[in-house]
Amino acid sequence: MRLVFCGTPDFALPSLRALLASRHRVLAAITQPDRPKGRGRLPQAPPVKELAREAGLEVRQPESLKDPDFLAWLEGLAPEVLVVVAYGRILPRALLELPSRGCINLHASLLPRYRGAAPIHWAIINGERETGVTTMFVTPELDAGDIILQEAVEIGARETAGQLHDRLAVLGAELLVKTLDL
Repeated sequence: MRLVFCGTPDFALPSLRALLASRHRVLAAITQPDRPKGRGRLPQAPPVKELAREAGLEVRQPESLKDPDFLAWLEGLAPEVLVVVAYGRILPRALLELPSRGCINLHASLLPRYRGAAPIHWAIINGERETGVTTMFVTPELDAGDIILQEAVEIGARETAGQLHDRLAVLGAELLVKTLDL
């Protein structure tokens, strides 16, 4: 399947690596613009940009996902699917309608629980014993599309949000490839 990957932070890295190693063809990556970080407030590239460049992918970092030049570029790639993993912005309808087979999102919870930001933290804060990852079709509403696949895991009694984050990132990458294979 021909796809464009859309993601920003560390959580998205296992998914991008898994897709690059799969039978699917990653055409390009979309990520948030470089942002100032650290004491010197120097612009720093998002983790997805760094990995995508290492893999030889074209990377776009649009300030606006509604930019006509950006949308024309994406349309020219003719992706079958747009894969979204922790991108950090709501996608406009014009973007959602471009891929011939739609847009698929990987979310770090067992939807419909913990829609939106910080689902890993909320699962731990609320004392959940189980969480997981979900692949779903992207719709204009936040985390409201049809669920494709889910995989549950137990939350360890002393597991931190960081540890669970790392486990879910890897589990999510596997589920994402399985989703595309289907």
